[in-house]
Amino acid sequence: MPQRPVPLDEYPVHQVPLSMRHVATSDRNAYDRCIFHVFDHAGRALLIAGLGVYPNTGVIDAYVTLRVGDVLHAVRASDALGEDRMRLCVGPLRFEVQQPLRSIRLVCEPDPACADSLSCDLVWHGDFPTVWEPHHTGRTGDRLTLEGRRFVQAGGATGRITAPGGTHYTVTGGEWTATRDRSWGVRPIPGEQPGRAAEEHRPEGFHWIWCPIRFPDCFVMVIVQEDADGYRTLNEAIRVHPERAERPEEQLGWPYADIDYAPGTRTPRTAVLHLMDGARKPVELRATVLTSSPLAVGAGYPPAPDWQHGTWRGRGWTERITYDLTDPAVTGPARFGVTDHATRFVRDDGVTGHGILEHGSFGRHDPSGFTSATP
Repeated sequence: MPQRPVPLDEYPVHQVPLSMRHVATSDRNAYDRCIFHVFDHAGRALLIAGLGVYPNTGVIDAYVTLRVGDVLHAVRASDALGEDRMRLCVGPLRFEVQQPLRSIRLVCEPDPACADSLSCDLVWHGDFPTVWEPHHTGRTGDRLTLEGRRFVQAGGATGRITAPGGTHYTVTGGEWTATRDRSWGVRPIPGEQPGRAAEEHRPEGFHWIWCPIRFPDCFVMVIVQEDADGYRTLNEAIRVHPERAERPEEQLGWPYADIDYAPGTRTPRTAVLHLMDGARKPVELRATVLTSSPLAVGAGYPPAPDWQHGTWRGRGWTERITYDLTDPAVTGPARFGVTDHATRFVRDDGVTGHGILEHGSFGRHDPSGFTSATP
């Protein structure tokens, strides 16, 4: 049976001579997804939510995780991707774009069999304009296996979160911070045979910092990606002002970080981000980690052993699960994935901000003094 146009085909938004139900690449790893972080300034709770579509595998999936103390609760759902790409809903998880680039509602419905299960109803709002991240590419052997277009935004959220057991959190603008990232392109998902490229692709090390920070008067974004020798392959440091200020974005030089790790680990406790303003004046942001959530636990990021994004679980699949973050069987694999740290930042002028210090360092990284092959 021939395929019919979809509702979005009514609008003049096409980029290639295809229906909006199709992407311009045949790569099975094509993706389009988002991630949100919502956390309180006391470090009591860190909620992470995301949704993704995988057009060439026909999958839509989403997740919400909540860390409270040493426990991480997760809800994830997966289903067949439908024709209406504006309907961002899968299982009990729903993302509603109320005002593009400004306001998005995040909903996780409770388990019908348990009123005190993980749930939330939040309205995320952007306090600063969106900003593009550097174009991100990666190769396995000679093949392009990662190419992403991304933007990031800082703001706040209002609403409520219910943790399993009945603990309720009222999310307010003054005591909670929220950031988000939106990306699309090609990114590896499980299920593909890499071929001979896997034999050639043996990186000695990978060091990553992704750090959106919301201050009362500005938003700072820092990105660092380095290989084992410290050679930088991705770099960003930028300050974004509120729209009402009518000021352009400011580049903040060549960022680097001094990170204090917990003994015997690669888990940050504190850090200093070194930046430089347009007058070549050094800028330091002092960071203290409040709480953390490894993305390989619950949220479906590699190398999660139980569920990863884009994998087909059949129609109407939903799972609710709780993890003990003191259990080495849970946290062991997570050492090889990035972790999102809810963090407090203090500027040179004493102003306090909050953001996410996403970090992962695997294998050798000479600038950090890491010489071993494993974290």
